[in-house]
Amino acid sequence: MSEWPLNLVELEALAAEALEPMAYDYYRSGAGDEISLMRNRAAFDDLRLLPHVLRDVSEVSPETTLLGSPTSMPVAVAPTAFHGLADQKAEIATATGAAAADAIFCLSSLSNTALEAVAANPGRRWFQLYVFKDRGLTRNLVERAEAAGYEAILLTVDAPVLGRRERDIRNAFSLPEHLTIACVDDPVKAPEGESGLAAYFASQLDPGLTWTDLEWLVETSGLPVAVKGIHRADDAGRAVDAGAAGVIVSNHGARQLDTVPATIEMLPAVADAVAGRAEVLIDGGIRRGTDVVKALCLGADGVMVGRPVLWGLAIDGEAGVRRTLNMLRLELREAMALCGAAVLDDLSAELIAP
Repeated sequence: MSEWPLNLVELEALAAEALEPMAYDYYRSGAGDEISLMRNRAAFDDLRLLPHVLRDVSEVSPETTLLGSPTSMPVAVAPTAFHGLADQKAEIATATGAAAADAIFCLSSLSNTALEAVAANPGRRWFQLYVFKDRGLTRNLVERAEAAGYEAILLTVDAPVLGRRERDIRNAFSLPEHLTIACVDDPVKAPEGESGLAAYFASQLDPGLTWTDLEWLVETSGLPVAVKGIHRADDAGRAVDAGAAGVIVSNHGARQLDTVPATIEMLPAVADAVAGRAEVLIDGGIRRGTDVVKALCLGADGVMVGRPVLWGLAIDGEAGVRRTLNMLRLELREAMALCGAAVLDDLSAELIAP
């Protein structure tokens, strides 16, 4: 497309025009009254940067390594489900767009494309794992991801049941007939007037997940395991004690329990508890390069973005994903320079105004 928005915030309006209404509602929805959804964004705006001056920023580099994967910036694509609602090429388009932007892509267990098909394309990839009631199926997914060249497993732990997403309930959300959950060949039909995704969670995913399961995954997987959905410092510490290589401060895009704090508000306590023993990532509400800077100043090693990537995908497919991520990288480099930070190690809590 010839005209492209100036920033990630403007992407959503164009995506709303490109998407079917039910798909747009599914992507944008939060749980309950969507208080946490709004707070995820507002909390970043409440933080103020206090930059250094007269620092040599003639060359600025946001390059880093996340969970053992080298990357051009501390921004990875968060796992989100059902990319086929946004583009015909689904997760392949997202993965190839991320690779073109030299960013890490994380594939959801609830993808419309088989994990092997995504892995057949260039790029660095992680795999997000839900634990199914059928543990043999769960084990098989991990083994397939390892064999296909995925570089880390992100275990989602904040969804023992599906949060109440009222937009999906009103729409009786379900996948169109031409789309499936490709990694797991086990379709579920929802009762009339209910969310198909809620029915899937209730019938397939295991609400009995415990710390023992994390320990099992760490012991059996040959890949780094990060725990996604951490809210509390004590849980973060316990995850690291269980062998996690990383923790991800996430409230599931505010789609699970409403009224939990914004992720950036939970980050400092989690980072303090981890104390460098594992990597700390964060998602939720990140829309600007300054948001990335703020997260890293408060203890994150990297961030993940979800909805903006989907908006880029809906607007212009693979090219839209690439442009979205490149736009965020450009803003990040500019924000670093204006803070007096030539490299990521120059970002620290002293750059956040009291």
